[in-house]
Order: sequence, then structure tokens, then C-alpha cells
Amino acid sequence: MNHSLRIKNILLILLGAAIFAFGLVHFNMQNNLAEGGFTGLTLIIYQLTGFKPSYSNLLLNIPLFIIGWKYLGRTAFYYTIIGTVGLSFWLWIFERYQIPMALGNDLMLVSLFAGVSIGVGLGIIFRYGGTTGGVDIIARFANRYFGIGIGRAMFMFDAMVIGLSILTYLSYREAMYTLVAVFIGARVIDFIQEGAYSARGAIIISEKNVEISKKIMKEMDRGVTVLNGYGSFTKQQREVLYCVVSKNELFRLKNVITSIDPHAFVSVSEVHDVLGEGFTLDENKNPLHS
Repeated sequence: MNHSLRIKNILLILLGAAIFAFGLVHFNMQNNLAEGGFTGLTLIIYQLTGFKPSYSNLLLNIPLFIIGWKYLGRTAFYYTIIGTVGLSFWLWIFERYQIPMALGNDLMLVSLFAGVSIGVGLGIIFRYGGTTGGVDIIARFANRYFGIGIGRAMFMFDAMVIGLSILTYLSYREAMYTLVAVFIGARVIDFIQEGAYSARGAIIISEKNVEISKKIMKEMDRGVTVLNGYGSFTKQQREVLYCVVSKNELFRLKNVITSIDPHAFVSVSEVHDVLGEGFTLDENKNPLHS
């Protein structure tokens, strides 16, 4: 099973690299838009020297592979190698066999396509354990030795690269559309990482917890967890119910609660990823989806 999962991850990382490379060549490079991270550095090198990103991406990452071996862990390191080499391979393919994209010089449309394609590609790579090297490795190094958060380090590096792009070859108009593409790409990455599926978690405080939990389990076939709570105002111990349901079950859950206790306190929050029985496993602990 683990072996097949590794093969699946490798294939999907290569697919993500292909989508990423396609967007970079056909939208960013064809329309003179920049990008953040090491990919942005390869575009700067390309604009200034004509040296292809397929080669510079690999050359820039080779020194970082040495650092990555120590800080990424063996499995993550192998997936990073696959993601980085896969990206360079697909860049090499698309640089030679480009498809003319008839977008009518509409940079807004170009930036939308660039953001979505790069976001989907990177999102798939990240979701299945890979990276494209570069900033991810640097961010982990900065976090370990300088205490800088990984997200903050990546943002700082991206901002620096885009700023350098403006100083070297980007016009202000192209820079603005680059920011649009980067923003859309970041949102798409989050969407792919978290998944289209999103559940809802409900915290329920009521005087009729037993009746509510029984009805939820009987009528909705959902589990309920009883937590120990303490009222700061009342200074009393009381039980708190926690239940996770799918998004389309939320209205039904509210009806179940109010049918027993219309005055119950209910707090609902978004849950972006759910693992376990009723969501990814059946009652026999077998995966619901292969």
C-alpha cells in the first residue's frame, strides 16, 4: 500500500509540475510577466541573458539540495528532487513546443490564466508532499537558524524577487498584473491544499446535552464528542458537545439541536480537512475512497 501511494504521489507531483511549467511558459514568459520565488529568479535571468529557465531552475537548486537533504527529511527530499527535476523537464518541453495563446494582449486575462495554472500546479505538488525546491528550503533554513516563520520567509523572498523584476525588466503595468497573478495563484494553492470539500465543526452548549447527542447519533449517524468545559462567568463545570458534519448537513444539525433546546448556544466554524470514520473511513476503518 505504501509503495503504491508513493507511486501515486510521484505521478501527481509530475502532473503538477507539467501544469506549472505550462502556465509559466505560455502565460508568464509569452506575456512578459514575472513570478515570485526561484521561478521568478529564472525569469529575471532569462530576460537579462536569454538563458532558459529549464536550465537555470536546475542550476540554482543544486546547492540547495545539499541543505535540503539535512532539513527536509528523506521522503520530502526525494519528492523535492522529483518536483524540481520534473519542473525543469516540462519547462524544457514547453520552451521548445509552445502553443500560441490568442489572448488578444489582454493582460488581465493573462494574469488570471497564469495565476490559476501556476496555483493548480503548485497546489498539486504541495498536496502530495513535493516542492519545487528553492524558497521552501531557504524558508526552513531561516526558520531553524533565525527564528523567522516559514510563511513570512517565503513572502519576504517573493517580494524581493518581484521587486528585483521591477528594477530589471518589468514595467509598472506588468508588475501590477504580476501581483494579480501571484495573488490568484496563492488562493488557488490554498484551495487545492485544503480541498474543495469543507466540513463544519459545531460546539454546542446546552442543558440537554444527553438528548441532543443521542438524537444527532440516531438521526444523522454522526459521532459527538463530550468535552469538559468551565464557565468563566458562572464558575461552574459543564459538558460541551463537539460535532463535525458535512457542509450540506449543517442545516439539519441546527434543526436537531433546536428541536430539543431552542436556547442552546451553538458555535459553527469551518473545518478544511477531516480524516477518520464517517469522512475518509467507513465503520470498519476501511478507506471510503481508494
